[in-house]
Amino acid sequence: MAAPLGADLLPEVVEQPVHLRLSLSDRRVYVHRGNAVEASFPVAIGKPGWETPTGEFEVFSQISQPGWTNPFTDEVMPPGSENPLGDRWIGFWSDGNNVIGFHGTPNRDSVGQAASHGCVRMYNEDIRQLFDMVKLGTPVIVEP
Repeated sequence: MAAPLGADLLPEVVEQPVHLRLSLSDRRVYVHRGNAVEASFPVAIGKPGWETPTGEFEVFSQISQPGWTNPFTDEVMPPGSENPLGDRWIGFWSDGNNVIGFHGTPNRDSVGQAASHGCVRMYNEDIRQLFDMVKLGTPVIVEP
């Protein structure tokens, strides 16, 4: 079967790149596709003394069902319903020793607060969505 007349004149659809904009003052992460906001989610941010770093970063790690090591006691917690990282981890900052990222949380009441040690807590249902929208190398802009 022949292509419809003029089909070769249709513009090629180019998928716009995704980037994340985390507004610490709004306590929301915005998912931009090109210039349009495709989604936004409420978040918890770093508490005083443990502020979430601002600047331009990129996603360098994605883990489904992450384990967690307590940075103060080195106690290891396997994946599960009580794991502080929830269902997903998206790392975007590191000083070579510590890492900060978006993650789920079993502590739903903390979302919307300045409550973490620098990480960005999200509802588990939201982090699952965000996880599927980004890939390694996705730009992350963190604004005051």
